[in-house]
Amino acid sequence: MPQDVRAGGERVTARRRALTVTLTLELVLVALGCGLAWQSETGGGRRPTTATNLVDMNLVPPGPAAPGAATGTYTWDCGRNENGHRNTANIVMAPGFPGQPHHVHDYVGNLSTAVGSTPQTLAAAPSTCRNGDLSTYFWPVLRTTGHTGHDGPIQVPVEVTLTFSGNPRGTVVPMPQQLAGTVGDAVAITNGGRNVAATWTCSSTAERRTTEYPRCPAGDRVQRVYDFPSCWDGLRTDSESHRAHLVFPSPDGSCPRNTFPVPRLRLTLGYDIPPAAAFRIDAFDGQRNSPLTDHAFFVNLMPEPLMATVVDCLNSGRTCQD
Repeated sequence: MPQDVRAGGERVTARRRALTVTLTLELVLVALGCGLAWQSETGGGRRPTTATNLVDMNLVPPGPAAPGAATGTYTWDCGRNENGHRNTANIVMAPGFPGQPHHVHDYVGNLSTAVGSTPQTLAAAPSTCRNGDLSTYFWPVLRTTGHTGHDGPIQVPVEVTLTFSGNPRGTVVPMPQQLAGTVGDAVAITNGGRNVAATWTCSSTAERRTTEYPRCPAGDRVQRVYDFPSCWDGLRTDSESHRAHLVFPSPDGSCPRNTFPVPRLRLTLGYDIPPAAAFRIDAFDGQRNSPLTDHAFFVNLMPEPLMATVVDCLNSGRTCQD
């Protein structure tokens, strides 16, 4: 074969090889781009999680230490909803309107919280809290199930812990009556995940947190942890977004300008769930029962003398329990 013909054939073969490599790279980049776009549309870059995608908590790194100096804490007992107070109402987000039947809330505290609740009816009702706190605290129920849909037995928490803590940057002021607090987002998947806040862990790895469902070892309790915002604008008890009036502090504990630190509420729920059991929260259609959509609410109805006791405990650095 003449040399110039052989060289021409080698050049064609090289061009074909280069074209093949280019096309392969383009396909890889397109696939990556589609994957990133899908993740962005379904949770702010987070992978949507189902009840079958459990996270081994031993692989989750510990969270950062609490900032600043030690502050006081106040813990009290409101039961764990042994009485089965549940409904689909949400007096913070949609007062006066019944919720969707597949999105049920658990309650502790005020025993009258329902669709038709008003400040007057709540103030006149009994409470499960032993210290006289008339506030209402609620979150979506947790179900164990191996099926799709909204079925499965509701799991009653074996423990519910309510703790107020102070602010490491200064003293806190009392919460006003009727102050509403929101943590997490029931529609985080369609909202892009920007308000995801509720976390999960196991009782033996409390320093490790995840926004996915945890796989806990035998003998451990599955825990849901809600750290509520604690910087109040000093004016409103609620706002159009149900968030703007009460916002989160910065990582060092400081509050944004023109806001004031109030007692910071942590609500912790514990469940006895076997390691092999599938579980998920009640969620709205389109949210895939994702743990990213976990959320909770409170409406403060603590009698003012009790709130004064809480504030004094926190600002004096004591550990108090009622």
